Amino acid sequence: MGTLAPNTIAVQEAGEDDQVKQVSQQQKELDAGALFVLKSKGLWVHCGYHLTTSIVAPPLLSLPFAFTFLGWAAGILCLVIGALVTFYSYNLLSLVLEHHAQLGRRHLRFRDMANDILGPRWGRYYVGPIQFMVCYGAVIACTLLGGQCMKAIYLLSEPNGSMKLYEFVIIFGFLMLILAQIPSFHSLRHINLISLILCIAYSACATAGSIYIGNSSKGPKKDYSQKGDTESRMFGIFNAIAIIATTYGNGIIPEIQATIAPPVKGKMFKGLCICYTVLIMTFFTVAISGYWAFGNESEGLLLSNFLDDGKPLLPKWFILMTNIFTILQLSAVGVVYLQPTNEVLERTFADPNSQEFSSRNVIPRVVSRSLSVVIATTIAAMLPFFGDINSVIGAFGFMPLDFILPVVFFNLTFKPSKRSPIFWLNITIAAVFSALGVIAAVAAVRQISLDAKTYRLFANV
Repeated sequence: MGTLAPNTIAVQEAGEDDQVKQVSQQQKELDAGALFVLKSKGLWVHCGYHLTTSIVAPPLLSLPFAFTFLGWAAGILCLVIGALVTFYSYNLLSLVLEHHAQLGRRHLRFRDMANDILGPRWGRYYVGPIQFMVCYGAVIACTLLGGQCMKAIYLLSEPNGSMKLYEFVIIFGFLMLILAQIPSFHSLRHINLISLILCIAYSACATAGSIYIGNSSKGPKKDYSQKGDTESRMFGIFNAIAIIATTYGNGIIPEIQATIAPPVKGKMFKGLCICYTVLIMTFFTVAISGYWAFGNESEGLLLSNFLDDGKPLLPKWFILMTNIFTILQLSAVGVVYLQPTNEVLERTFADPNSQEFSSRNVIPRVVSRSLSVVIATTIAAMLPFFGDINSVIGAFGFMPLDFILPVVFFNLTFKPSKRSPIFWLNITIAAVFSALGVIAAVAAVRQISLDAKTYRLFANV
């Protein structure tokens, strides 16, 4: 069980001290996943670190590529809308979680919320599997991207080197294997503080590099027109929207809020303020500077534009430093998105009545977590085109979890008047992003069909 239920008295009738005592007593009722992985010990600032790591991640380096399909006006508009809608929806989700905590039913997982608000079938057969697919897909994507960045560093020093991409993916997988053994989400707070600094660092490097190349004669001629025929442009627009939505995606807001020590009221909002301050500093500077410098030649990963036919357009040490910052943060992002998987594994194999670090729990923990990382690394090495698959996962996963379900949960929980603006705003957000999710999924499937002829297992791309 991952919901803290009231014993004899509703929490809203007790003071904050009583709430803390009651939650402490209820820890005994938790399953091993909630008890060991989702420990509620953190401060609001730790929540800010977790949020920033899960949202402000290296996929932001693909934002200039999204602009190639949208152009200046639509690209900036989509960035602004994405920031406003996700900040709003994440706050709604937090308010719903706080409301249930005050009623004595603190939800520690997304599926627990769905069980309580929508019914057990929604939690078990929709929200739970979708969240697991999104988060494990993010782990695979981080492992693949980490391998690609390692290969880029290798080719800088050995342009004719013989090492293949899958070898670098395996090397990155070993790093993930070590980090996966960190026992709880709360234990990642110091790593995620470093991750916050790293995302600012590589974003600053990407922005500075783009401006330098854009002002020099080394870069491509600036062309901001959209390429392709009408059909390609139309599907490109929806692909770009999916990229931006996935970049803003989180999918683990309840699990992050679960790490906060009670009482939780107001703490998530402070954490989101930290996250979105960093987000605005990074997303907009990277997207605008990258698209300004490279126009419609922007690559799927901005760092790829820093090389022209293998020749660096910036000093090698600068490209090396930027890639190292990116690799290190990718490892933190990967282990954050591994937490829902760890929670499921802990719930399945661990014994909540035994000590967390007893041999009864440590051995299954190490074996199961290691196996999950090995599987993710194998998939990343085998399917270097996983980015296309991840677009489909993002459309089916991040859109519902981050744009649709929060407003639905709010309306069902607080039941605002049908005459109130907030009710219709939430209905509009749910309807618009439901439609965009379906269209983006179709566009992503189309892209897979177009790229299918280039797919090869263990391809060296």
